[in-house]
Amino acid sequence: MKRIDRELKTLKLMVAMYCRHHHGGDRLCADCQALYAYARERSLRCRFGEDKPACSDCRVHCYKPQMRARIREVMKFAGPRMIRSHPLLALRHLWDRRRDAKTS
Repeated sequence: MKRIDRELKTLKLMVAMYCRHHHGGDRLCADCQALYAYARERSLRCRFGEDKPACSDCRVHCYKPQMRARIREVMKFAGPRMIRSHPLLALRHLWDRRRDAKTS
C-alpha cells in the first residue's frame, strides 16, 4: 500500500473515531465529512507528492488556520486511541513521522 493511501486510511479512521465519540451515530456528520474531504484534498494535492512529510512536521502549512485547528483537535483525541483500535496503522504513522524527522 502506498504511503499516501495509508495516510488517508488513517485520517479517515481518526475522523470517524472523533465523530463517533463527539457527535454520535455510525456515519460521519456533515462537519466531520467536510473536514475529512478538506484534509484528503490537501493531502492529495501536496506539493511534496509521495515524499510528503506528516502535515504537523511540514514547513509549508497549506491548511486554513481554522481547519488546521480542527484537524489537530481530531488528532489529539484519536491518536492515542489508534494504538488500541488500529495498532499497525498507528505504528506506521509514528514510523513515518520519525523517518521524516531524520530526513529533514
